[in-house]
Amino acid sequence: MTLETDDPARDAPLDHIREAIDAADKQLLELLNKRAAYSLEVGRLKAGSNEPVFKPFREKEVLEKLTRANPGPLPNEHLRAIYREILSSSRRLQRTQKVAYLGPEGTFSYFAASSYLGASADFQPCSGIDEVFEAVSLRDAELGVIPLENSLQGTVGQSLDMFLRHDVYIQAEMYCKISHSLLSKGTDLSRIEEVYSHPQPLAQCGAWLKAHLPLARVIPTESTAAAARRVVYNPKAAAIGHVKLSEMLGLNVLATRIEDLPDNWTRFLVIGPSETKTGSRDKTSILFTLPDKPGALSAVLSRLAGEGINMTKLESRPLRGEKWKYVFFADLQCDLGADQFQAVVSDLRHELHSLRILGSYPTGPHLDVSGSAVVERG
Repeated sequence: MTLETDDPARDAPLDHIREAIDAADKQLLELLNKRAAYSLEVGRLKAGSNEPVFKPFREKEVLEKLTRANPGPLPNEHLRAIYREILSSSRRLQRTQKVAYLGPEGTFSYFAASSYLGASADFQPCSGIDEVFEAVSLRDAELGVIPLENSLQGTVGQSLDMFLRHDVYIQAEMYCKISHSLLSKGTDLSRIEEVYSHPQPLAQCGAWLKAHLPLARVIPTESTAAAARRVVYNPKAAAIGHVKLSEMLGLNVLATRIEDLPDNWTRFLVIGPSETKTGSRDKTSILFTLPDKPGALSAVLSRLAGEGINMTKLESRPLRGEKWKYVFFADLQCDLGADQFQAVVSDLRHELHSLRILGSYPTGPHLDVSGSAVVERG
């Protein structure tokens, strides 16, 4: 019997490559610190001002320039993921940035926020979507991340309602691919008697629950992460949430990808206390109410269509305190703040009962935060 030994002839090329990688890492370190020094200088120049450090238009421009110039073999999705963390670090070097989100840690809002804004942000969990809006409007947080709509279950009505109550503006958006897992302290699916989760995931997994746990009680909670914490000590209970909650809380994964349809995406918004003023703004979101007269909505739609403005979303919500009155939320594919649309805005303000521009912002990236990987589509 002989022991396996290293083969010098085989290892010599590998040693040479490792030395080259070490040299490249040293160059990268020098360049990263050079870039960090520039970020610190930007922070010093901005000191004492209220100018935000999060610049969604500038960051989108940086990422687009890099991907266009990338010769490979580094895939563009890897390049973007790396640079999102570099940009996150640059923001942190300029100023600590609090980001409110629907917590606790481990919710899909958390993974969306950390994937888009990077790990260097100071994430502040809130117990409800209303608290996220309140933290931003009171400037207790510089940014907030909220879910707006899901490809399977539609709009998160509470998020739209909060725009009526709080003076905040949309800064950016992102579309996140999500996947749900069934988590429990127990190991036997047949023994599960209760299932906890946020109402949206419960609805997204409704058919699976009826097929596999028809007798289990379905109990809504304020978030998926809160649901997972509810079942930590109960082997007969399970939670629906992100698969990484199993690692965070020591739970077993009883089933994965239990959403009723596989192509499950949620659109998240980044909100802030003030409107962004610069950059190539691709989309505008508005809230408006109509005068009580025939054809009022049709007139608005015709006015927008006449200017070549494409409306990609239109939804009504009951107006609080007004029976049978509604407020409309709309997404427009344009920068409504541009000079060319000032006449349109003036006409709309004259025709509508009320009009509020929630913000103009760049079209968001598509991020896979389902748990298997974090991959960005261009």
